[in-house]
Amino acid sequence: MSGSRRLLIIGGIALAVWGMGYGLWYAVFAEHQALDSIGASLAGSFAAAADRNPIVMETSLEQYREAKYVYDRQVDVHGHWIGLAMLLIVLGIGFERVNFPERFRQFLAQGLLVGAVVFPLGVLLQTFSHGPLPRAIAIAGSGFVIVSLLGSAVGVVARGSSPSAAD
Repeated sequence: MSGSRRLLIIGGIALAVWGMGYGLWYAVFAEHQALDSIGASLAGSFAAAADRNPIVMETSLEQYREAKYVYDRQVDVHGHWIGLAMLLIVLGIGFERVNFPERFRQFLAQGLLVGAVVFPLGVLLQTFSHGPLPRAIAIAGSGFVIVSLLGSAVGVVARGSSPSAAD
């Protein structure tokens, strides 16, 4: 088994375990509080609207928007880590078909793994800061994944010598 294939499969398994562990932690220790906050702020906004109190209604809706934003990002992070982990594993199984020298396949595999870790991490950081840095981190991570996937696709359709002869 080549090093690039091993990196994708083992990295994918590790990332899947990490994503599932994070999802378990979130479900047990944080999700119920987040859902309570979402429900309470939404109920408060409806009650304020019924009382014709626009200031309290707006405050409650802003609390709802922030709680929902954080909740959505937390769920996205869990799903992205696991989904990208599955992508790494599946790619790893067939990575020998990428018609590039092993050294370049290793480079592509590293880009995929780094992107698969960094992209959801940037999304998670958005729950702490709405500034440009967390978004830039998420964009950079997704860029790693996209460029590495594109490189892998080019390697699959590339004509030429077989991967073992190119090593």
